[in-house]
Amino acid sequence: MELIALGAAAALAGLVRGFSGFGTAMIFLPVAGRVLGPFEAIVALIVMDIIGPIPLIPRAWRDADKRALGWLVGAMCLTLPIGLAVLSVAPEVLFRWLVSLVILTLLLALVLGLRFRGHYGPRAWSIAGGTGGVLGGVAGLPGPPIILLHMATDQPARVVRGNMMLYLVAADLAMLAGIAGFGAFDPQAAVVGAGLIVPYALAGLIGQRMFDPGREALYARVAYVIIGVAAIQGLPLWDGFVGA
Repeated sequence: MELIALGAAAALAGLVRGFSGFGTAMIFLPVAGRVLGPFEAIVALIVMDIIGPIPLIPRAWRDADKRALGWLVGAMCLTLPIGLAVLSVAPEVLFRWLVSLVILTLLLALVLGLRFRGHYGPRAWSIAGGTGGVLGGVAGLPGPPIILLHMATDQPARVVRGNMMLYLVAADLAMLAGIAGFGAFDPQAAVVGAGLIVPYALAGLIGQRMFDPGREALYARVAYVIIGVAAIQGLPLWDGFVGA
């Protein structure tokens, strides 16, 4: 039953990623957090998701703002151990609360159209990357601060995509290395993640075929709803009802 839930979450995450371009961690982690331990859920997610972007890295590197990317990744690597240290000693239920609340906060900001209004420079990039590092370590979600910051920039879409893709790949690799460094890497979780690659990838292809540029706003709204439902069901608040 647990494997079915993980497979369904992976497929749904792939479908949404295919037609909207985002949402994998925000759909998968709330479900995986109910089935796996925090470190195991993060490892399974990274293994499941890390293969897809590899062919896209050369183009992303050409398009990216490498100066901004350097500040983002550098700050993320510095603060990631802080988040991992907190996760290593915190109760597992805290991970589930943080995952769902971080996702719901990001969704609220996106729906309300909240934007960063400050000056874009090394300080802003470092704060975003540093915050992403802490969230990546403690909740497996290094992306939300970077998403909010990039949405407010006037950079071309290709630069934003390049920055986001490379930052998230770097965050995945850093989180795997950090988890291993804390002695929390579970090979079985990696095997679970590898087993989810096929349903995730196939659903992603289906979602990609569904995509129609003229309905981009509709796809974003559908993605928001699915992500919101995943985050809400992942709240430990419902555990008593499930066990009843």
